[in-house]
Amino acid sequence: MGVRKRETADARKEANKSIAFAKLNNCPTSPRKMRLVADLVRGQKVERALNILRFSSKEASRKLEKLVLSAINNWEQKNSEGNLEEAGLFIKEIRVDGGMMLKRLRPAPQGRAHRIRKRSNHVTIVLGAINNVQSNS
Repeated sequence: MGVRKRETADARKEANKSIAFAKLNNCPTSPRKMRLVADLVRGQKVERALNILRFSSKEASRKLEKLVLSAINNWEQKNSEGNLEEAGLFIKEIRVDGGMMLKRLRPAPQGRAHRIRKRSNHVTIVLGAINNVQSNS
C-alpha cells in the first residue's frame, strides 16, 4: 500500500471513530408505525432518546430502545478509552426503510379473496459525538 493511500485510510478510520451505527433488519412492524417513534428521537441526545423510548407506550419503541443501546455499545467498542458522558452522543441519523412483505389471502364473500400485506421494515441508527463535531468546525 502506498503512503498516500495509507494516510487517507488512517484519516478515514479516525473520522469513523466518532460515529457508530446499528441496524435492525426485517422487524415485523409496518414502516409507518416505526417512523412515528423514530421521529420522536431523531436529533436527540442519547440519554434523552432512551428516556423517551422507555416511557413510550408504542410497541415499536421497545425495539428502537434495544437498537439505540446496541449502537451505544458499538461506539464503546470503537472508543475503548473514550468516556460515554463526555462524548455527548446524539442520534445523528435514523432511517426506517420498507422491508420484506408477506402476502396472505383472506377469504371474502361470494368466493372472492382479499390480499393481506404483512409489512416489515429495516431501521438504521447512526450516532455522532458532539465533541468531535465542534472540534472539526
